[in-house]
Amino acid sequence: MTQGAGQGPAVRTATLRDFRVPPYAQAPDPAHTNAFGNAYASPYESAYAPDEEPEGYTPTQRDLPVISRGGPGDTVQVSVQTEPEPRPAAGEGLGPLFVVGDVHGYLDELYAALAEQGLIDAGGHWSAGNARLWFLGDFTDRGPDGIGVIDLVMRLSAEAAAAGGYCKALMGNHELLLIGAKRFGDTPVNSGAGTATFQAAWLLNGGQKADMDRLQDVHLQWMSRLDAVALEDAHLLTHSDTTAYLDYGSTIEDVNDTVHAILTRNDADECWDVFRKFTKRFAFRDEGGAQAVRELLGAYGGERIVHGHSPIPYLLGEVGNESSDGGDENPGPVVEGPHVYADGLAIAMDGGVTMAGKLLVVQLPLHN
Repeated sequence: MTQGAGQGPAVRTATLRDFRVPPYAQAPDPAHTNAFGNAYASPYESAYAPDEEPEGYTPTQRDLPVISRGGPGDTVQVSVQTEPEPRPAAGEGLGPLFVVGDVHGYLDELYAALAEQGLIDAGGHWSAGNARLWFLGDFTDRGPDGIGVIDLVMRLSAEAAAAGGYCKALMGNHELLLIGAKRFGDTPVNSGAGTATFQAAWLLNGGQKADMDRLQDVHLQWMSRLDAVALEDAHLLTHSDTTAYLDYGSTIEDVNDTVHAILTRNDADECWDVFRKFTKRFAFRDEGGAQAVRELLGAYGGERIVHGHSPIPYLLGEVGNESSDGGDENPGPVVEGPHVYADGLAIAMDGGVTMAGKLLVVQLPLHN
């Protein structure tokens, strides 16, 4: 499979999380200018002063408290090693496998997390030799620099390939949403529950005007070519924790070919249906969750499924009032690492960076 490789005026909206609503990029400038032309000293330092948010940036509320279920079937947090394991020398076959959870425009956090695992150097360039790196989707929306994230992933893909490794990415529901908002704008689509538009859904789900303004054809082409499902070292990689992938084929190749064909046909209703199905979540969380995972593994192979999409704080337990002020009585979620659940068959990777959680980059297999 190949691997990628009607906007209105600026609107500031309160961000709603999506489960509530049915030559590549150039090397970074040595001065580390951010997406909005502001220079900063290091790719690991914040690019924005607290009072200098770029125009059109709609910050996501990062104050959601979490109440642990505490029951015997609760999910498990896995501590992740901060020091990467030794990598095989060139010529010894495939390097170690790493996965990245949902980024959602948090470019500085991504730089820091990749550097912590030794995947990039101080200049933000690939330094992992023949390592394999998979992003699980959702690069844009909610955070300040989604296009910067895409540019980085595209560049690392080229640098990793030149070093004997690879950097690849899956298609998330927010990639589908951004593609749809750009292609179809306010064109009405049949949502299954009345009339909807990609543009309205994109804004509701944290779409950033700055991302749309900087979106280019090369970004759209790259996103449109991303696969939906992949299998690496007995790990079935998907973006969403849903069985809806089965609607698009009985093999990984069938699923990816079908999704690519739909995006090529450029039909708004068809694209919306894919977006809607890839936005489903929590199929593996509760009673019957392990069986749902087994259904996917039985069709596509692998021993465990690794997914993003559903923030770990929501998989841990109930979430409090979204209007909380995040004070001492309602601290933000504490995420130490990925979650293993569904009888040990599922690994959740969305650390909830949009709600002051953690952007996760981990090596597989996990070491408890």
